[in-house]
Amino acid sequence: MAEIKIEPFDIKYLSDYYNEFDAEITKYQWPDPFESIDDAKELLQEFIDEMGRDETIFLSVLSETGEFMGSVEVHGLDEDCPELGVWIKKSEWGKGYAYQALKAALDIAMSKYGKTEFFYEADTRNVGSRKLLDKFKDEYDIEAQAAEALTTDSGKELELQGFILTLKEG
Repeated sequence: MAEIKIEPFDIKYLSDYYNEFDAEITKYQWPDPFESIDDAKELLQEFIDEMGRDETIFLSVLSETGEFMGSVEVHGLDEDCPELGVWIKKSEWGKGYAYQALKAALDIAMSKYGKTEFFYEADTRNVGSRKLLDKFKDEYDIEAQAAEALTTDSGKELELQGFILTLKEG
């Protein structure tokens, strides 16, 4: 498996983020693709600002050569159970990058912020996200929550299931 680089998100990746965060990426997610690059810039700048206030971890996932491949986030660092998010562009799916990225974000959340419990949510039909979660079973106790059928503001029908990941002792 190729190595990736993880670094704080930089707005220089705005157009890559905007172009890759498309309908297929968001099929099973609450957010929709951005309506405009300005909308993307506004939200991503909010995440960058939150990171500056130690409220969020917002990281770019880059190839060894520095190509933008996605992002990973830990939102709500001021809460007991911050929420995890990760996405990788379609052309890089199935290569283990989401695991590497999420592992890096979890390690930062633990070492820098002392967090040991996290919330992860995935649509029950999103096989890739479910497989990703399974890769953390050795390090985390994973408690499934009840699935919930929801309709987004844009009319997308989701069946979201939350999971609580708690770092195992020792």
